[in-house]
Amino acid sequence: MDWKATTARSDLEQMLVDETAEPKALPLSLLEDITRDFSDSQEIGSGGFAIVYKGILGLGHRAVAVKRLSNTYMHEKQFHREVECLMHVKHKNVVRFLGYCADTQGSMERYDGKLVMADVQQRLLCFEYVPNGSLDKYIIDPCRAWRTCYKIIKGICAGLQYLHENNIIHLDMKPANILLDNNMIPKVTDFGLSRCFAENQTREITKNIFGSM
Repeated sequence: MDWKATTARSDLEQMLVDETAEPKALPLSLLEDITRDFSDSQEIGSGGFAIVYKGILGLGHRAVAVKRLSNTYMHEKQFHREVECLMHVKHKNVVRFLGYCADTQGSMERYDGKLVMADVQQRLLCFEYVPNGSLDKYIIDPCRAWRTCYKIIKGICAGLQYLHENNIIHLDMKPANILLDNNMIPKVTDFGLSRCFAENQTREITKNIFGSM
């Protein structure tokens, strides 16, 4: 791992301690290192746009979640939307955004029998690690305490209210996009389809279908 990644690792470890720290750009070499080069054994989730890996930091084994876009050319817009919406979002019921990586490197590839220089894009996002998985896995459990259910419902509403007050519309709310921490506190995640509006901007009504069925 190079010196830039070593410095970034230290910064990321500090961010996990300091909740007031702002998200920042992270080098690809660091994200490769903490996920064991995006090993299958580190995979913790996947969706239509991305695969999510668990990243391990330092001797204390502090964890983060690294979201790697599957097809960067098709989903570049989703990447920019997600970064834009998450850069200044801070709420206990919204997953904490730690940083992003927009890396492009040249690679010699064979095309029509010739070697050509191609741009290989990597687009990644780094978040706090939320250990209890997503709500869709929890709600199928028949043994649920109402007190816990109420806390989850209230937390989701508080997270959505915060987003709406900050002119952010999620557009893909579903149980799979609600994560639960060790205390069963819900955190809204996955802002790939979200929209951010300026304070004085008129919200356009669209007939397009977004999100999941």
